[in-house]
Order: sequence, then structure tokens, then C-alpha cells
Amino acid sequence: MIIILKNYIYKPICDKISSKPTKRNFVDKLDKKALRRESIIQTALQLFSNNGFHKTTIPDIANSLGMSVGNLYNYFKSKDVLAKEIIKYTSNILGEEIKAINLQNISTKEKIKAIVTIYFRMAKEKPEMIEYFLRVYLSHREVFKDGCEGMTCVSGFMTEIMILFDEGVQNKELRDQDFFSAFGLFMGYLGGMVFLNGEDILPKDLQEYIDDISNNIYKALSV
Repeated sequence: MIIILKNYIYKPICDKISSKPTKRNFVDKLDKKALRRESIIQTALQLFSNNGFHKTTIPDIANSLGMSVGNLYNYFKSKDVLAKEIIKYTSNILGEEIKAINLQNISTKEKIKAIVTIYFRMAKEKPEMIEYFLRVYLSHREVFKDGCEGMTCVSGFMTEIMILFDEGVQNKELRDQDFFSAFGLFMGYLGGMVFLNGEDILPKDLQEYIDDISNNIYKALSV
């Protein structure tokens, strides 16, 4: 609409809509991309854990998400890269849970029980995360040799366990010993029980073993 007033031509602003992207549009686009990236990780995590790493293909993952293979490669350039991002993702989630426990003003014995509780709960509610660590990360080390040297890709989880042990030693609750000896013992109990539960060997619900496993770990590590 054009309005003529004497010798002036006035064109209302509403007739001219700017197509210039706003900061809000840019942030929304980033948020959508982050959500899409996480959905790819979660879907791949489920498929790798259930069907096996080598049996699951990028087209399988893309098909489950309803997206093209080409689009998926825009987020992760290969299956190996995706596998490494998944172990970082699961490690960080568990690490944040343990960090919250480490920040509590409770004894090391109570912290160990809280960690066992979280680990067993996760094994029940999100078994794919534990399955991925046991059946993919530990079983296919060749996939993780480049970019995940040592414990790099599980540092979120490892760091918090290290803090737990260090504080336990400082508080004179735990023996001062080699970290990997203590860590191996700790994870041996947790991983063993989760494996037995996954194979339907345990006669009782996994949660019913929390007290016994927590006490066994504490006694084995304590002064």
C-alpha cells in the first residue's frame, strides 16, 4: 500500500519485512543442531548396545532417526567418531552424578553407597549406557585407540572417582594405594553385578545388593 500526501510518498514499514537474521534466530538454530546431535548420540547408543557395534551401520542409525545418511555425516564424519563421542557422553553423565555426591558433606563410606546406588539404578533405567561401556568400549579397543588414548574419553567419570579416593585417603578412611588397583576393584564389583543382572543370573533384584556391595567395596578399600 502506498499513500500519497502532497509531494511525499509514504510506504508503511509493515509493507516491508526485513529478512535479516536476528540473534534469536541464530541461537534457535544452534539449539536445534545441539538437540539433533544429542538425538543421534542417544539413538546410536541404543543401537550399538542392542545390536552390536559392527552390526550397526550409519544407514541403520539414520533410518531410525528418519534422516538421510548425508545429513547424519554433517554431524559425525564416521561411525568411529560417533562411537568416541558416545563414550564421552555417557562418561560425562555418570561423572556429573558422582560429582554431585562428592560435593556432599558425608563420609566416604556413604559416598560409595550413593555411587553404587546410582550405578545400579542407571543399569536398570538406562541399561544401554552400561552395556555400551562393557560391550563396546571395553570390547572394541581398536575403535578407540586414536583420540581416546588411555582414559581420555572417560575422564568425566574417572576424575570424580579419583577425587573420591583422594578425599577418602585424606580423611583417613581409605588406604593410600595405587589408583588403578583401587579403581579396578571398585569397577570389578559394579561391572560384575551388572553383568550378572543382564544375564538374568541374580536371584534377587539388583537394588537389593546395594548394601552388601557397598560394604564389600568399602572394606576392601578402607584403612
